[in-house]
Parts: sequence; structure tokens; C-alpha cells
Amino acid sequence: MDIRAQVSMVFHLDKCIGCHTCSVACKNVWTDRRGAEYMWWNNVETKPGTGYPTKWEDQEIYKGGWEKKGDSIALKGAGKLKGLKNIFHNPNMPTLEDYYHPWAYKYSDLFTAPEGNDQPIGRAISLITGEPIDIKSGPNWDDDLGGSPDYARKDVNFSNLSAAEQESMFQLEQMTLQYLPRICNHCLNPACVASCPSGALYKRGEDGVVLINQERCRAWRMCVTACPYKKTYYNWHTGKSEKCILCYPRLESGQAPACMHSCVGRIRYLGVMLYDADRIEQVASSSDKDLVHNHLNIYVDPNDPQVIAAARRCGIHDSTIEAAQKSPVYKFVKEWNIALPLHPEYRTLPNLFYVPPMLPAMAQMDENGNYETKSKDLFPKVDQNRVPLKYLASLFSNGDTEAITTVYEKLLSVKYHRRNETVGDLSPDEVKDLMANAKVDKDTANAIFRLTSLATFEERFVIPPAHREESIEMLEATADAKGETGFGFKERPARGM
Repeated sequence: MDIRAQVSMVFHLDKCIGCHTCSVACKNVWTDRRGAEYMWWNNVETKPGTGYPTKWEDQEIYKGGWEKKGDSIALKGAGKLKGLKNIFHNPNMPTLEDYYHPWAYKYSDLFTAPEGNDQPIGRAISLITGEPIDIKSGPNWDDDLGGSPDYARKDVNFSNLSAAEQESMFQLEQMTLQYLPRICNHCLNPACVASCPSGALYKRGEDGVVLINQERCRAWRMCVTACPYKKTYYNWHTGKSEKCILCYPRLESGQAPACMHSCVGRIRYLGVMLYDADRIEQVASSSDKDLVHNHLNIYVDPNDPQVIAAARRCGIHDSTIEAAQKSPVYKFVKEWNIALPLHPEYRTLPNLFYVPPMLPAMAQMDENGNYETKSKDLFPKVDQNRVPLKYLASLFSNGDTEAITTVYEKLLSVKYHRRNETVGDLSPDEVKDLMANAKVDKDTANAIFRLTSLATFEERFVIPPAHREESIEMLEATADAKGETGFGFKERPARGM
């Protein structure tokens, strides 16, 4: 086993209130500069909707991710031959209009406008050209126009739903929306890394964070095409590609990333998971039916003595192993099996997992136009949710509705258990049967409830020590052995350099 450590995340969608505090925190820290005006390394989308950039999930347009080729996989829209063909014109590259044209307002006009009968306004000014523009879209345009024919009804995930199932989501009593916050997934099999002709993208060995070496980047922009989540961006001012760095300077000092630290709904969890790197190609090449199952099984038990011994042989520090044993992400993904990856069919093996939202329909209109309770139960059953299971399966399980049902049954059993514990107005036998069917015992239900609702900051973010001092010592030891400096120099540079 080639055991490696990977910093992973869970977003609990039942708790997201769509406030965009995470997006603003990231914007203020990382992309508040020239050339990055249109970049949102963290964005919050409204589903159903087309997202940012528009229709990013439609890989027939953008050709992102991997596709299965026989027993192996290949990049869908990048690679040596495809990259050479598109070197001067890439038809699968998102344009600025696919994101949005960034703007600000000319507030000075409010104070310098001549006296008149009309109220002066601050015109929208392009942050790129400086010229007045008409605003046509924004990074979360779907939030304001949700349900419209131009946005919600063009959601790519509707492709597997019948016309009746699609229309049911827009009936007044069934109408629904959910928020989908997104950042870079820091994948185990990142298409962006594989596509870069200059080798500028890489995964950090100590924590799996995917980064771009700005010195090596030559603006080929193949990474923009290859990333199916469209979380790599081109900075038109510097001529370099950029992406979410998971706030690794904060991680190295024991702090949570800015988007997670600022999250109002406390939906975000971060921790370390151990995985077997020897299985990456095999898992990424799995059949559609086994893809999600194999993806989740690549993560190994950090409490297993054999795994611990293999991790130590691979150079993983004991403090990292201990952090993996306390990881909230491991609990959600592996112990409780209630968090799933976003669009696993892209075969990048993402390390950001989502707990699907529960959106029960509480009432419906009968043939006489009267509203009646849809369910006689306190909590409606799984199949009575406003969102069809097929829609959620398209997002999180490669179309497998049984995987969504399993998650929902566990979450529903926790609701019933806690209601019975605190209020006691439910049938004990009904609760017992429901929990047995979902394979959830009382201790597990209480643990899920605590980590979801009452967790402290330290429980939500289990960040291992960075041990950068050991990395420096390793570089120095290697350099002394080779007569080099550790950075490739044959002679040590002068002290002033």
C-alpha cells in the first residue's frame, strides 16, 4: 500500500443558508486584485440552475474531466494531441461572458453630478475596460432569477428527468431551491494536473493540496479546459493560471481556510483522510456502476494497525495519523456514509463531499384547489421530497438513486430518534424499526446529531501540524549528500541572493 494523507472537506447542504459570506471572505483574501476580478475561488450556486460559469456541468460543451476508454481513462478535452490541435484556438474554453463581466459602480457621479430634476445614479463600469456596460449576468445570477426559463429550467441535471418530473419542481407547492457552495476539490486524480504541458500544476505530498507554480505556468490554459468543475482560472493581467490553494498558509499555522472559518451556517468540515495511492488508476477506471463505491473505498481506516504501519513506512507523521483518526470528514464519508462526491462521473476522485439536503414537501393542492398535508407523518418519507431523487443522484451519485435513498434514510432516522428523545411523541416501535432499517443505532444517531448541530470549532476542523521544519531538514540533508543546496543549485548561492 502506498498510503498518503489528503486534506478533505465536507459541506452539509441542509445547513447552508446561501449568505455568501464564504465567497466574500475568499474574494477579499485572494482575488481582490487586477486580473482576478471575475474569479470566485469559492462560489455559492442556487440549484436548480446553470451555475458559474454557466452550464459548467455540461461536458459536451467544456470537455472537462476524464472519460473511460476501454479499461483505462483519458482526458476528455485536453492532452498532448488535443492540446496541440487547440493551441491557437480552444473551442471548449469558457469565455468571460460564460463567467460574467465584472463591474463596479461610478459612485463619484452621485457627488459630482450637476444640479437637476433627476436623481443622479452611479453607472455600472467594467472593471476590465473601464467603460460603461449594461449588466447582463453575475456570479450568482441564478439566485435572483431562480425558476426562470433562462436559468433553473436549463439545469443540466434535468436531462435524466421526465418532463413531468421537471415540471413538478416548478409547481407552487413543490417549488424548491437549494444552495451548492463550491471550491476546488483538490482531487486524487486531478485532470488539471494531467493536462498542464509545462508541469506547473502539482499535488503537495504532505496534504494533497493542488497548487500552480506561478514560475512554471506558461498560460496554455489547458487546466481551465480540463477541470470539469471549472475551478482553475486565467489571470489576464499576469498571464498566469490561478486556483483555490485551500488557504495552505493558514493550514500550516493551524487555522481553517478563510471560507470555512467565516461560514455562518457552520456547514463546513475539514480533516485528513488516508488513502491508497496505488489504487487511483484502478478506481478512476471503474465502471459507472462501481465508481462511487470504489471511490469511497480508496480511503483506508486510520485506526487499522496495518494501515498505520504502512503510513509510517510512507513517511506520514504520527500527528497526521492521529488527526486522521479524529477527522470529521472520515466520520461523514466512511463511518456514517452520509456524504457523497459532486459529479463523480468526471473521474477526478474529488475530495470535497456533500451531505445532500432534505427538502420535504409538507402540503399539496387537491383537485378542489385546497391545500392538504401531503404526509400523515411528522417527517415525510424519502419519496415525498420536493426534489426528485433522480435530480440529486445526477449531482452526487452518478445517477444511483439507491445511494441517495440510503443517505436520506439515515438522516431521517436521526430526526426521528432525536424527536423521540427530546419530545417523546412518536411511537417507540416505529422509531426502532426506522433506525434498524437505516442501520443506525442510538450512539451513531447521537454522534451524527452532535457533529451536525453542536460541534465545536475544534471538532469541525481537525488540522494536523504541518511539520515544515522536517521538510527543511530533509532538503538540507539531501543537499549535503549531493553537494547541492536542495533547490537544484550546484553551488550554494551567495548570502545576499
